[in-house]
Amino acid sequence: MTGTTMTPRGVIRVPGMLALMAMSALSFAGFSALVSIVPLWAVRGGSDEVGAGLVNAVMMAATVAVQTTVPAALRRLGWRVTLLAGVVLLGAPSLVLLTTDALPAILALSAVRGAGFAVVTVCGSSAVARLVDAPRRGRAIGLYGLSLSAPQILLVPTSVWIADNVGFWAVFAIGAAPVVAAIPAFLLGRRLDHAARTPEPEHAHTPGSKVWLPLIAPSAVLLTITAPGGALLTFVPQFPEVGGYAVAGLFALTVCSASARWLIGGLADRFGYLPFQPPLLLLGAAGLASCVWAISGGGGAALVIGMAVIGIAYGSLQNVTLVESFAVVGPRHRDTASAVWNIGFDTGTGIGSLLVGFIAAQTSFAVGLSITSALCLFVAVVVLVRILIARRRRAH
Repeated sequence: MTGTTMTPRGVIRVPGMLALMAMSALSFAGFSALVSIVPLWAVRGGSDEVGAGLVNAVMMAATVAVQTTVPAALRRLGWRVTLLAGVVLLGAPSLVLLTTDALPAILALSAVRGAGFAVVTVCGSSAVARLVDAPRRGRAIGLYGLSLSAPQILLVPTSVWIADNVGFWAVFAIGAAPVVAAIPAFLLGRRLDHAARTPEPEHAHTPGSKVWLPLIAPSAVLLTITAPGGALLTFVPQFPEVGGYAVAGLFALTVCSASARWLIGGLADRFGYLPFQPPLLLLGAAGLASCVWAISGGGGAALVIGMAVIGIAYGSLQNVTLVESFAVVGPRHRDTASAVWNIGFDTGTGIGSLLVGFIAAQTSFAVGLSITSALCLFVAVVVLVRILIARRRRAH
């Protein structure tokens, strides 16, 4: 849809990008406001750590289940209908949460929110690939990432403070922001429905049933870093020994994630997506080790530093794995690539919340985070081996 003469600074001026960014910012404002609050709301209603962990795990499970259906929905219903359904399902349940803190009701409403989140996330990343050409896609993904990260920076670290000092009702009101996103969603959907009438190019280099295979590697890397990310977003307000540093840690995580996701885009366009993955996974492992030390008595400053380091890995790996996903399947399968990438992201977030919550209930949060740190180390080695094998094959 865009020409190859587009300059890097011109990405934001691509028709449809501002509507995409507005829809995404409002949708993620609702998501970000509730990611730490709804588990806390469940605890206030009498749930334990397992119940609190189930909240985001159920939401992510519903998200993953619905994400597999989004490409088909886009083909059958079109972009406008699909996007409008997504933002309403994501935002409206927040108002209902005001009426109950019973765990069964919270889990049911979380599942509905997960269905809406599935639509918004798959459509959002797929729209980037439809609006912006491949040579500038890393920058476009970085810009799109800013629209997701800005509300996270503002709301993830402050939502607990708002709930404590203003009231849970204020956070739940913010959680309904995705309903307002219906306006930019309609505008974006209308543009993409019009563009969808143009025949797609036939030069995709991954045919038919084999389209899923090349997406396994970037999805596995993404899952590896989003598992600890999801655990931290869910449980930092409940960590022992860190006191008021929890808010600072969440702020560090979200700011560093947003900055890294933006800055890595141009580098990925220039140098490729694979070389960055092993060092970023190692960085994530180091940040998690610092968090473990903090909640084992090392002090709140170690938590903030660790979460900042994790944020760099978390944001950067989101960008490079999405660039890889679009690159390995070609333009005809970009909706599928978006769905699979988002499944990896949300599966990791859900597994992280559930696994670390379960382990914490049996042992401690330190043990749970240590396991996710070890996973980062293991996958870093696997990706490094993959790079070396690929270089050896090219050499021969």
